[in-house]
Amino acid sequence: MIYRKKLMLLGAGELGKEFSISAQRLGCHIVAIDRYKGAPAMQVAHESEAIDMLDGDALAAVVEKYKPDIIIPEIEAIRTEKLSEFEQRGIQVVPTAKAVHLTMNRDAIRDAAARELKLRTARYAYAHSLESLLEQCRNIGFPCVIKPVMSSSGKGQSVAKSAADVEPCWDYAIKGMRGNTKKVIVEEFIDFESEITLLTIKQKRGPTIFVNPIGHRQERGDYQESWMPAKIRPKQLAEAKKMAKKITDYLGGSGLFGVEFFLTKKEVILDRKSTRLNSSH
Repeated sequence: MIYRKKLMLLGAGELGKEFSISAQRLGCHIVAIDRYKGAPAMQVAHESEAIDMLDGDALAAVVEKYKPDIIIPEIEAIRTEKLSEFEQRGIQVVPTAKAVHLTMNRDAIRDAAARELKLRTARYAYAHSLESLLEQCRNIGFPCVIKPVMSSSGKGQSVAKSAADVEPCWDYAIKGMRGNTKKVIVEEFIDFESEITLLTIKQKRGPTIFVNPIGHRQERGDYQESWMPAKIRPKQLAEAKKMAKKITDYLGGSGLFGVEFFLTKKEVILDRKSTRLNSSH
């Protein structure tokens, strides 16, 4: 059988499995990579391999071995800096190596949004140790939100109401972190009315379009439920769309991005997770 393209999936979970099935129906050859054998997408892929994707040399070796046409990152725990090297060699990274690196590293995307694009975010700082975290919390002011730079579904996130809370918040963030970077974010506590995700579709040819906003509810840092459409004032929606387009234009490529916001009575603020890659084409 002659396949149209060889796709390498970095992360072979349940979503990767569904993607692999759909891509195979379009005639694509699937190589599924994850950190453990027998991952869901591996069960349906043509080829698979288990490696530590945070090991840059191991990642380069598996790319050289299988020589994919397209690399599709699916999880955060990847040595994303290597993707630009693959892109320079002519391998397509979806949507772009820059977009993947920024969206899968919360410090990088936050810095880009706040410092380069001048978008409104919560005031924030980074800490690599308990001592520096305590100092940054005092600078930001209590209460403040503490979470790992790399995590998912709110894991490792907590609120420090006073200096006495900082050490348990640090321990919880480190326990909930992904990857091998011992680094946390501390940010001002936003008294928001609601939080939403604005799915933003950046097309190869054509204008950026938006899905109706999705509302979310968390309790004690853990995700509980979502619904659609979220209740949002027209002025807030217009501002969210403007901000979402600005940041996805900066990321480049094409695909479906989830841009997340806090909504207060007076402001639309980029959420602490800023922008994430939901899926791409």
